[in-house]
Amino acid sequence: MLILKTTALFTVTALAEIVGCYLPWLWLKKNGSPWLLLPAALSLSLFVWLLTLHPTASGRVYAAYGGVYVATALVWLRFIDEVELNITDILGAIIILIGAAIIILGGFGHSR
Repeated sequence: MLILKTTALFTVTALAEIVGCYLPWLWLKKNGSPWLLLPAALSLSLFVWLLTLHPTASGRVYAAYGGVYVATALVWLRFIDEVELNITDILGAIIILIGAAIIILGGFGHSR
């Protein structure tokens, strides 16, 4: 249950970070409105707050989150950017998620 709850929270966190970075990209690269910066800032603030919800050392949280972020970014690549994933994308995500799961299962029960 811990791994599912943590992965779900990290996925929402990753989406907040990706949206917070994507909106300024739209403004700068695609001539989007400068008003995109307001929801971007809110999204990045949400991202930071979500990372604080874990009861373990920050470095461990960041390490495990990184794996989930990579997988979420590849889902974004596929469905938002509409780019087909290749076998190395998929294998890389699997390997990274295994690493994140090991960190979560091995260290999230300890506060330090």
